[in-house]
Amino acid sequence: MTQPLVTILDDEPAIRSMLADALEEAGFQTMAFGRATEFEAALRSTTPDVCLVDLSLPDRDGLTLVHRLALEQGAAVIIISGRAEVQDKITGLELGADDYIIKPFDPAEVVARIRARLRRDSTAPQTGETARFNGWTAHFDRYVLEDETGTETPFSHAEGEVLRLFLERPKRLISRNAMQEALGGAAGESFDRAMDVRISRLRTKLREDPKNPRLIKTIYGAGYIFLGDVNWT
Repeated sequence: MTQPLVTILDDEPAIRSMLADALEEAGFQTMAFGRATEFEAALRSTTPDVCLVDLSLPDRDGLTLVHRLALEQGAAVIIISGRAEVQDKITGLELGADDYIIKPFDPAEVVARIRARLRRDSTAPQTGETARFNGWTAHFDRYVLEDETGTETPFSHAEGEVLRLFLERPKRLISRNAMQEALGGAAGESFDRAMDVRISRLRTKLREDPKNPRLIKTIYGAGYIFLGDVNWT
């Protein structure tokens, strides 16, 4: 079995070394970078399973990089940052990060969160990589939505998790608690806000009327229902 690859982007050599040692001891492959330009160059020929990204980088805004990674890479994106404010966490999750770990941290916690992230992906129901519904096709292998004219709109890894959850449970109420259990992350304001933003973005990409969405319905005080007819291939 191929060992999962974790990339580490942090400008502090001690943190890169600490994380690489802990991850390799736990059975992961690692690649570590101190600058965003080096990291982005490596991504042209390498596809990681998980990207650990610090927000305070010497040559690039970390949040902008997280957003681009979430849209263009199939990897999970986990922020590692010294910014501990709730708003920083919310912003990172809104931009597409799958998780947010605050410095200083125990490397064992990072290993555990990565394992949990990969375990959720590996144990997700194997319903296929393409779903058709109401004139749309969701390509989960390429992270794009395709309309009836063939026009494609990309979605992030995090948005894809929410979309897949809806498409695997059409016409069934999905509570906030069920979403938290299925998608992971700590319950609370940052998780709820991140879900609201991801659902809002999915509605926009599906060209839903925000005042009267046809596909993703909010059941106030209970959760959400996806009303489309879904065919997986």
